[in-house]
Amino acid sequence: MAVASRFLPRWRWRVKVGLHLIGLVLIVFGAGFYVYLRSALPQTDGRIVLAGPKAEIRVERDADGVPRIIAQDDEDLAFGLGFVHAQERLFQMELQRRYGAGRLAEIFGPKAVVSDRQMRVLGLYRAAETEIPFLSTEMVHALDAYSAGVNAFLKSRRGALPLEFLLLGFAPEAWQPADSLVWGKLMALQLGGNYRGELLRARMARTIPAADLAFLYPKYPKGAPTTLADLAPIYRGLALDELYQALPAVVGPNYASNNWVVDGRHSTSGKPILANDPHLAFGAPGFWYLARLETPQHRITGGTAAGIPLVVIGHNERIAWGFTTTTADVEDLFVEQLDPEDPSRYLTPQGSMPFQSRREIIIVKGAAPIELTIRETRHGPVVSDILPPGVAQPGFALALAATFTVPNDRSAEAVWEINRAADWPGFLSALRHFVGPVQNIVYADVDGTIGFIAPGLVPIRRNGHGWLPAPGWTGGYDWTGFIPFDAMPHALNPLSGHFASANNEIVPDSYPYFLSRDWDLPNRAERIEALLAATPLQTPDTSAGMQADTLSLMAQRLVPLMTGMVAQTPTTREAVERLKGWDFRMDMDKLEPLLFTAWLREFSHLILFGRFGDAVSDYWDLRPGVMEAVLAERPDWCDDPKRPGEESCASRLTEALDTALARLRRDYGADMAQWRWGRAHVAVFDNPVFSRIPVLRDWFRIAIPTPGAYDTLNRGPSTIRDDASPFEQRYGAGLRIITDLTSPEDSRMIVTPGQSGHPLSPHSGDLLQRWRDFHWLVPGRSSAVSTLILAPKR
Repeated sequence: MAVASRFLPRWRWRVKVGLHLIGLVLIVFGAGFYVYLRSALPQTDGRIVLAGPKAEIRVERDADGVPRIIAQDDEDLAFGLGFVHAQERLFQMELQRRYGAGRLAEIFGPKAVVSDRQMRVLGLYRAAETEIPFLSTEMVHALDAYSAGVNAFLKSRRGALPLEFLLLGFAPEAWQPADSLVWGKLMALQLGGNYRGELLRARMARTIPAADLAFLYPKYPKGAPTTLADLAPIYRGLALDELYQALPAVVGPNYASNNWVVDGRHSTSGKPILANDPHLAFGAPGFWYLARLETPQHRITGGTAAGIPLVVIGHNERIAWGFTTTTADVEDLFVEQLDPEDPSRYLTPQGSMPFQSRREIIIVKGAAPIELTIRETRHGPVVSDILPPGVAQPGFALALAATFTVPNDRSAEAVWEINRAADWPGFLSALRHFVGPVQNIVYADVDGTIGFIAPGLVPIRRNGHGWLPAPGWTGGYDWTGFIPFDAMPHALNPLSGHFASANNEIVPDSYPYFLSRDWDLPNRAERIEALLAATPLQTPDTSAGMQADTLSLMAQRLVPLMTGMVAQTPTTREAVERLKGWDFRMDMDKLEPLLFTAWLREFSHLILFGRFGDAVSDYWDLRPGVMEAVLAERPDWCDDPKRPGEESCASRLTEALDTALARLRRDYGADMAQWRWGRAHVAVFDNPVFSRIPVLRDWFRIAIPTPGAYDTLNRGPSTIRDDASPFEQRYGAGLRIITDLTSPEDSRMIVTPGQSGHPLSPHSGDLLQRWRDFHWLVPGRSSAVSTLILAPKR
């Protein structure tokens, strides 16, 4: 015992030393690993000799990470942009092209198979490849040069790959021109979205009466109930639920952007002012990447998208342009009837025809490959083949007709040419190549011209308006052509002195062609018009104030109805009185926006689910237009079908407010005075990899409280269907830009959350607060803090 006690201090000392050594080794290892990860950050100074460019390319970056790329010609400019995009956004580019090609399962495993099946069936990447022979030589050379720039980075990089590649255990392949072109197909799919709507309405039509469906969709087309009566039995037999659930999740509405342009008579500078803020899903990195592109002929600045050699929204030395989505109906689902004698064929007006088919293999990480048979009909790909064998109903198939599958799509070339246009005729000439997604484009130039056009291919149908899946075997609903370019909505220099769009209806009833019924509420467009009228002489500051506007016309219309009907009780009185005194602005420091949104959420849920049950689970949202119509026109909808005559809108509103208040007290405390919209309404920017890993999710989280709401110009829709976080914002204006054509170089702009896709970069989230608070960058006047020369290999 004495001997053991004599050696005990020595043993403890050795353990202590050993632990210190282990700790030191871990620290050294951790520091070394951190240094290794930081080696993935882009080289921004010095000189890199590369094969590919014809002359030196100069890349100057300012203090916010915005590059100014200076080259001798357009091909070298595309090369330089490809190199810089790969430096900053390589994994974003990789994920984007794999999504479009249906190859996510190769890196994510079985959970990505459903997405890959959809993309293989739609054939977006194949469609991108078929575009190339139709493009001009100049465009093909630009795509080749951009690809060469990306690949030059891959070959010349000396450090680590971005962290996402390390976590997933793979390296990127060489970039190809089709990898860039598929970006346009993905945008067309995302911003079209009509076939998703057709699926949803067909599912609802199986159990919801036609008159009620017409009320849920105020733009419900005349004559649709008759079609429903004929096809309802077929809808009931189709695997519509399974097909709808197989579609990728939607983040926010598929329409949401603002733009306007005023002429020189309505600006203090005497030249046009153009403003644009496109709204898309948030992410880390963000969708947009600011860049300045210069050759001896052009100076092009604005929002680029990683993966393409284009400035999508911005200005050059003479013109400026901005986009919002038109929501044109460019997708139709057709119910194809299989030949009863031979299921490898389907019925057409000319008789039985064979499916065109091909076989593809989906490689799945950690699992066996999946062999997929993809069929096409005369209308397009059979989207019911997205489902695994045996799920779809025998006897019928669903095929999709969509403009994004046309082979002679030259949309990328159109944007390339508008980047370099000098006037309205040149701008129009470029847009004749544009297929989609159909956009509301505002235009301005230094000579004082302002214009509006909604270009793209919109089908002309023999009958119907693509509201629901139509019978494919009759030919009665087939496409017979497209609206001629010169007949698409367009105008120049209006008497009003301005154009504005916010995904609202853009044509009168007298317009001779059908464009869409999926217009957004007119609230934002009405607010733009009101603010333009209130300030007859615009400046960049007044346009910035409009973009920051938080007045909700939805609340302005609904709150008086709701507070006027609700039965006040001791538990609801304070909430009702606060709402009665509210100015209807969705500001972060106010509690009323939280009260109103929570109340409307519960009321909408009570009314819709109480009347239709789970049939409306994918339709449910705030639905302010429908809820206003219920309160003002159809109080019978407040009745409980299970207990007729026992409920009223007053009692339903009271029940909804009680439920909302109980949840708010649970989540934000008992003291209503401490509640704030900014505590609940938080903009979240998830990384597609880190957000799925618990520790990294917290380390790299990018989020900030924000103002705005569903219908404000400062758009901030909430994730209403997410019961855990119903007020989070995951969708909004990732880019804002305002250009006074007196001096395009002074254009102000901002993106979020930052320029870089590297989580360890100081520019991964440094613009977040400035974006939220409407501070601005002026890249055209910024100074370089670093300079990288890309030199040609001799």
